[in-house]
Amino acid sequence: MNILLLGSGGREHALAWKLAQSPKLSKLYCAPGNAGIEQLAECIDLQVTDHSGILKFCKANDISYVIIGPEGPLVDGLADELEDAGIGAFGPSAYASQLEGSKGFTKDLCAEFNIPTAAYKRFTEATSAKAFLDEMSIPVVIKADGLAAGKGVIIAETRKQAEQAIDDCFAGSFGEAGHEVVIEAFLEGEEASLFALCDGQSAMLLGTAQDHKRVGDGDTGPNTGGMGAYSPAPVMTQEMIDRTMSDIIVPTLAGMHSRGHPFKGILYAGLMLTEKGPELIEYNVRFGDPECQVLMPRLKSDLLELMLAASEGSLLEHDAQWSDDVALTVVLASKGYPGSYDKNTNIENVESAEETGAIVFHAGTAKDDDKLLATGGRVLNVTALASSVSEAQTSAYHAVDKIDWANGFCRRDIGWRAVEREKG
Repeated sequence: MNILLLGSGGREHALAWKLAQSPKLSKLYCAPGNAGIEQLAECIDLQVTDHSGILKFCKANDISYVIIGPEGPLVDGLADELEDAGIGAFGPSAYASQLEGSKGFTKDLCAEFNIPTAAYKRFTEATSAKAFLDEMSIPVVIKADGLAAGKGVIIAETRKQAEQAIDDCFAGSFGEAGHEVVIEAFLEGEEASLFALCDGQSAMLLGTAQDHKRVGDGDTGPNTGGMGAYSPAPVMTQEMIDRTMSDIIVPTLAGMHSRGHPFKGILYAGLMLTEKGPELIEYNVRFGDPECQVLMPRLKSDLLELMLAASEGSLLEHDAQWSDDVALTVVLASKGYPGSYDKNTNIENVESAEETGAIVFHAGTAKDDDKLLATGGRVLNVTALASSVSEAQTSAYHAVDKIDWANGFCRRDIGWRAVEREKG
């Protein structure tokens, strides 16, 4: 079958790498893709926001299935438009995508279906939001309701910071995402992620991971889209996985089904492991980035087959097989990220990194003749597999050090929590 994959990041390169292994695949297209993806798929100059262009391309090229990588097109209803046109799509409907597109929507669902999460309240103007701070302990979490490219969550350490965050949201610092604000209690514990493949009624565990959001070693500096990750997450014991599936994922599916909008696709649960057990921080409705880059190398099953089963409602007929190895990925980013950075800087010796056995997933890259150029903030994801986090970390950094990129940098401590645990 002919498949169209939408997106241009490291997540999409990892998906393309795995999809290319499927015997069900006839031809893989990607829009718009990147320099790594073009080694696996035919890249099309088409943006993920161009719904009409995507529909035209699908009809002209006999595309039977579209895999939507980023969240924006899902929230904007692309999956619905494709289904209406008779084209299969991997990803939830616009209504179901509110689980990521509206933090207030998700919190209300949690309240209705008794899903463990932080106490909260929603606001549409600043005065009452600030008054609510009288009822909250500091630190407190201020969230812009909508999609804000990972920047709409502020952990306020003081009352003054909380009030400033509220003002920033309503003043338009996060665009339309800040037209409504969610204020919630600060949860203490360790963060982890769990991924579940859903077909509307049932859910299949699709791995656990931990990522590193802060730009600097020791989890310092500003938040980013993610500077590295590893899978599985040792802190997600079987008990934690079971509780997350039974107390969070299953009630979410039941709630969405009862509302007449079954959830099909990936549920990516951001969790805080508290003294009471796992609590939901937020949902994403697509694969994580860079978490996807450590899940795909560990998945032994046919990804396309599993995705089709999720879309068709037949997940119970399938099983996912996993490697016992640990996968760890290190993000190479442009100097200055997550602030301003130079574009179109030259990268060399990626092949030398791959010769070590690592997989290098491209994110913000493009080709100019024979030159590989960095075009984004997060640029390469160097991924290694080994029998332990410590060994995977050593292998990944060995590969990283083969790459010659004067304008690049990375954290040097990805996986540090798990490495410390392994040392005992």
